[in-house]
Amino acid sequence: MAAVAEQSSIKGGEFLIKETDASQIFIPEEFTEEQQMIAETCRDFLRTEVHPRLDEIDAAKSPELMASLMDKAGELGLLGTAVPEEFGGFGMNFNTSMLVAESLGTGHSFSVAQSAHTGIGTLPIVYYGNEEQKAKYLPKLASGEWKAAYCLTEPDSGSDANSGKTKAILTEDGKHYVLNGQKMWITNGGFADLFIVFAKIEENGETDKNLSAFLVENTYGGITMNEPEKKLGIKGSDTRQMFFNDCQVPVENLLSSRGNGFKIAVNILNIGRIKLGVAVLGGAKGSLDQAVKYANERKQFGISIGRFGAIKHKLGEMATRIYVSETACYRAGQNIDDAIADLQEGGMSEADAKLKGVEQFAIECAITKVHGSEVLDYVVDEGLQIYGGMGYSADAPMERAYRDSRINRIFEGTNEINRLLIVDMLLKRAMKGQIDLMGPAQAVSKEIMSIPDFGSEDEDVPFAKEKKVLQNLKKAALMIAGAAVQKFMMKLSHEQEILMDVADMIIEIYVAESALLRVEKLIGIEGEEAVALQKDMAMVYLHDAVDKINSAGRSAITSFAEGDELRVMLMGLKRFTKIDPINLKDARRRIADVMLAENKYVF
Repeated sequence: MAAVAEQSSIKGGEFLIKETDASQIFIPEEFTEEQQMIAETCRDFLRTEVHPRLDEIDAAKSPELMASLMDKAGELGLLGTAVPEEFGGFGMNFNTSMLVAESLGTGHSFSVAQSAHTGIGTLPIVYYGNEEQKAKYLPKLASGEWKAAYCLTEPDSGSDANSGKTKAILTEDGKHYVLNGQKMWITNGGFADLFIVFAKIEENGETDKNLSAFLVENTYGGITMNEPEKKLGIKGSDTRQMFFNDCQVPVENLLSSRGNGFKIAVNILNIGRIKLGVAVLGGAKGSLDQAVKYANERKQFGISIGRFGAIKHKLGEMATRIYVSETACYRAGQNIDDAIADLQEGGMSEADAKLKGVEQFAIECAITKVHGSEVLDYVVDEGLQIYGGMGYSADAPMERAYRDSRINRIFEGTNEINRLLIVDMLLKRAMKGQIDLMGPAQAVSKEIMSIPDFGSEDEDVPFAKEKKVLQNLKKAALMIAGAAVQKFMMKLSHEQEILMDVADMIIEIYVAESALLRVEKLIGIEGEEAVALQKDMAMVYLHDAVDKINSAGRSAITSFAEGDELRVMLMGLKRFTKIDPINLKDARRRIADVMLAENKYVF
């Protein structure tokens, strides 16, 4: 993939204080023919091997069926996309691996098994394994000969992962660690050959503060598990509780260094978040395809229901949310790719550069995870509504999609945790001097006491009005975040409701800006007339974002401001959340009409 001009100048989180040029982002339309062929291979595999067997997968009483599908995926190379070539993989760049995740997104339970294996099951070894560990395990994982699972969560440690109680004690001869503990919600547990297990090393009666990570083969002994969990959705995903009872692990199977397990978990979660953010969009596109087809087929009052305005509104809004979320994912993915390239050019090793590149854009990873998972939930909910009573039947596709989507707001850290992280990471970077938030925030607080700028926008600048709107939305977020920091200082972490309001503002800003930049870049490539519908989607979303940001802003301000401060901040919020009205109804209808004509999602 060709490098994007000047992308290396962009740092994680800076979108909130800097304006991004359209030339600086990557858009899905720029994927190469080779990348598109890889994506089609993924979709073909699902169409031939997975979709015809979805009921069988969900009803499976044992893990053999899923394991056999993983074998077939391995034969096609779908399990080794991010594994370096020297270890039997394809060594794809980050955005290409994102495209693979999206293209496998309609596989329901299979997609969960595949992503757990290739992501949290394999990447810790790619990024943290020594050469011996990589040579021993990665070729088997890339080919599918071995399957992997990730063992972090425990009954009393979920979001607070570092509080895990599983222990590892070194034997007297110094050759093994003996693991004892319980893990739960282990995806692929029933058929995995290799487990990445997190435990705290205990020595001389003292237990380490931080987790360590171990590579545990299923033949080591001392490993037992419960029957598969009965779940609301993703019923075909093999999910188990696991028990380690005096499981002896060779000392050479300590991954990375002692006490580094929590850092491994956090960094791998960053990757998992953005990969999930794009994978759910594959599922959302599939569900929208189904909804469009049904809207064309189903007749009431003598006409197809797709001709009704209420249905067109739903279809147009579903497409809009998918389009803008997809844009944000690949924008962030390219940011990561370019950061990795810059770090390698600076002399950093490939594995370290990949970790640092993802870490640099951890804020954007959290944003895309939250937004994408909530877009999928919206799409399947509205899709089921379009199906009406039939949507509630297991004979129709929306029933499974509706159930399976729900887990994504919990996977890779709940959306609440991720919202808190977005603001926490921004503020920590500001305190370390890595990003200047307080300077712009103070400038905004002065601006709201001055006379508003009624200057006209430069008509020669594409989307000049809309970019001014985005600048003002950023000011609104900075105003509230800055005031909250001054009000609560170190106690701000206890004001979770305010932090989540601010996070919602930040998420909407990033996604709305991404969509506008994508359309601006497309206009430069194809001309404005050719992308009129894409412009409709960017404009519809921007208007919706203004309303959401105004609502979240009011909620935050009224949670801590009083008297004159309250009045001034509400005045500032009103000033910063203005946008010239357009006919959103007609825009959504135009978007829906083209999909109904093509009988699918076409963007």
